Amino acid sequence: MSAILHAEASESFPDRYQEVRKQTVDLCTPLETEDYGVQPMDDASPPKWHLAHVTWFFETFLLVPELPGYTRFNPAFETLFNSYYNGVGKPFPRPKRGHLSRPTVAEVYAYRAHVDEAMMKLLSGSPSAQALFRTEVGLNHEQQHQELLLTDLKYNLGNNPLKPAYVPKELAASEASDHSWQSFEGGLVEVGSNSGERYVFDNETPRHRVFLDAFELATRTITNGEYIEFIEDKGYERFELWLSDGWAHLNQLGENRWNMPLYWERQGDEYFEYTLCGERPVDPNAPVCHISAYEADAYARWRKCRLPTEHEWEWAAQEYPVRGNLLEAGNHQPLSASGPGTLRGLFGDTWEWTSSSYGPYPGYQAFAGQLGEYNGKFMANQLVLRGGSCASAAAHIRATYRNFFYPPDRWQFTGLRLARDIA
Repeated sequence: MSAILHAEASESFPDRYQEVRKQTVDLCTPLETEDYGVQPMDDASPPKWHLAHVTWFFETFLLVPELPGYTRFNPAFETLFNSYYNGVGKPFPRPKRGHLSRPTVAEVYAYRAHVDEAMMKLLSGSPSAQALFRTEVGLNHEQQHQELLLTDLKYNLGNNPLKPAYVPKELAASEASDHSWQSFEGGLVEVGSNSGERYVFDNETPRHRVFLDAFELATRTITNGEYIEFIEDKGYERFELWLSDGWAHLNQLGENRWNMPLYWERQGDEYFEYTLCGERPVDPNAPVCHISAYEADAYARWRKCRLPTEHEWEWAAQEYPVRGNLLEAGNHQPLSASGPGTLRGLFGDTWEWTSSSYGPYPGYQAFAGQLGEYNGKFMANQLVLRGGSCASAAAHIRATYRNFFYPPDRWQFTGLRLARDIA
């Protein structure tokens, strides 16, 4: 279990539970009923499924084992809204989540209300240490799905010919800022977390030592304008810039072959992008986003640089407070890099690709019991991203947080920051 139980009084859990659950519902306020059931691709899920799945988590891992006399809202939901927990039972196939017109949206909200009432009863009593720990995991799990809800919804709306806005809003133009470098001496450093002061996921532990050679990290992420230079220098046509897997993936896409970031299109001499606030001209000074790790790596090579390792990124970011363009700002779109200190935009705006494979730290131990499936079994063939995005809850992000996606993935708010060796 996490040391969070020693650092935070259990009395705060009812309030935090209600706050996180309300945030998810608030994110759905702009939706029409028709928006709730659309699954735009296999990797994305309908909003209705996200609403039900995070509720399933609390019902399955807390209420059923911890609250005497609890009655399931609908026993069929145990399978229907299971994501990947084989220890619980056989999950409903992920690609078919959007095929389900039932349960209705109203039934899903009734399900949430049923579980919320029972959870408040559990948390207001004398919950066990296991119940408090699982509640903490569940709240962080729901915050992850808040971001996924927005990114999956953007894929749906952004591929609609009508280009409908999730929240119509005028976004201020980003300000230009210099691109420079900060040097780090390297040496034997400590990374990761011992979870001694706050909750962390199992994949962030244990804290351990790594050796870093001297390196430089860019003071901000790459902008749209800088990425356009890569596009117009035929960056998508130059095989020498691409990893072999990336070049093969690019050429397997056929008529859908990438030639710019996701959600961009060229109209005459101008680039436009779909945002959750609607379609608009590409802001040259805003961070580029919705690029894959393959694209990020190719751009870095074009600049004769590289992507940072996850340990370089964490070592550079460890003293910075979590401030930036995050979910609570309500922009739902990356803006110009900001924040205190030399390194700007470390937290928020876009997740930053690293060159590090997602794997276990030395001495890694998964969560106990059924929650052991949460992270560990995904530690293969993926890359680590750091820093959070404009869709990440501020309370959910920290310097040790390890996000992970497959190299071709780009429907998340993903961008890049350059690194280079010091000779």
